[in-house]
Amino acid sequence: MWKRLITSLIFIIAVFMLSAIMLDRWISWKTAPYVFDDLRQLPERQVGMVLGTSKYYKTGAYNQYYFYRIQGAVNAYNSGKVKYLLLSGDNAQHSYNEPNTMRKDLIKAGIPASKIVMDFAGFRTLDSIVRTRKVFDTNDFTIITQRFHCERALFIAMHMGIEAQCYAVSSPKNMMTIRMREVFARLGALADLYILKREPRFLGPLTPIPIQQVALSGIEGYPAVSPKELQELDKKTAQ
Repeated sequence: MWKRLITSLIFIIAVFMLSAIMLDRWISWKTAPYVFDDLRQLPERQVGMVLGTSKYYKTGAYNQYYFYRIQGAVNAYNSGKVKYLLLSGDNAQHSYNEPNTMRKDLIKAGIPASKIVMDFAGFRTLDSIVRTRKVFDTNDFTIITQRFHCERALFIAMHMGIEAQCYAVSSPKNMMTIRMREVFARLGALADLYILKREPRFLGPLTPIPIQQVALSGIEGYPAVSPKELQELDKKTAQ
């Protein structure tokens, strides 16, 4: 009996892992035509949306994924491939502010503040993608992140009818653990899109990027979602 139970369990795990790998490969194949590794081949777009990540790991070590995304954003802007940079990330805590951190580093790198727009409600990749269209009124934009993240982000965009492309920046070496985690992140994305039908945690009023840029340029740290609104949102989510 135990032998049969163990055999069945191994079989179920094997089927699950095989299915996960096949779905992972399917997402990569489906999005491949819209991923560009070579900046020279990247079609021009008005907006480049940079997906946020922490600048430092919990250990205090510098996050190379962050560095490559910032450098990719600088290169895309300086080469004329994008006209504005939309920085989308998490700002749920006062001590953790991905968009503002990215903004400071981009300005240090020479990007004009007037060409930077921040989205403080990019809690997940799905939120960042959908908010770019529904809040910032941009349906045809360039995503800037690593290739594995490009593929998941583009899959979400395609499912939502958003015409995005992605500039795949470099990845650090020895990223096997991250890539394995991405397989499960893609399963989560599929569940969000096809089963749970999830929407962004917060939307807010329509704020087209050129309008926001003119109105808010030079105002340090102005959020698309205010801290008070985030607190109200957290209360509603907890109920």
